[in-house]
Amino acid sequence: MDPVGPVPPGAPGPGAVPIDIGADPARELAREELAWRAYQEAAPDPVTAALQWLARRLDELLRAASAVSPGGGWGLLVLVVVLVVVVVLVRRRFGRVARAAAAPGAVLGDTERTAAEHRRLADRHAAAGAYDDAVRERMRAIVRALEERTILEPRQGRTAGDAAREGGRVLPTAAGELREAARRFDETVYGGRPADADTDARLRAVDAAVAATRAVEPA
Repeated sequence: MDPVGPVPPGAPGPGAVPIDIGADPARELAREELAWRAYQEAAPDPVTAALQWLARRLDELLRAASAVSPGGGWGLLVLVVVLVVVVVLVRRRFGRVARAAAAPGAVLGDTERTAAEHRRLADRHAAAGAYDDAVRERMRAIVRALEERTILEPRQGRTAGDAAREGGRVLPTAAGELREAARRFDETVYGGRPADADTDARLRAVDAAVAATRAVEPA
């Protein structure tokens, strides 16, 4: 005997998917998806603007379709499917992984490499023409070197700007170089500005200047 009991007449069988979706549930589903914060928090770039425009048009189409066909139907179902596809694409672009890569964050992250290891990685990336990666590793080398010299206390979550401000107080003659390195790092890693050979060379010079600067006890 079926433990769930007999299926009432006219009810869909097990595993059946209803294709006649009501106007109100469809509209509510669309509103819930459109209210997802990626539409509100995403960076105002052309791709985001286009996706937001498409989302607004889909919402308008859902409203119009529900007014013409109050009982729902295939038109609403197709629009809901299209909306779900758009939401998936947006989440792939602005989801957890994308936000982790785009939002300003810690310079070192979870890495435990030494300053020398970061420098070797930076040299390797620069030799291969991967200047964005070279800039990232060079800034990590600068911050790790400051920690190894006990100028900075090891701390997770320290940003490039934090390292420049804290390091500049102990190395005042190199404070300007540290600020420049932090700015170039943020522009390249988080600002979407591609690095080039000049950017790599400038961070190399900052790394050398900071390494050669003697610490001064803060007043």
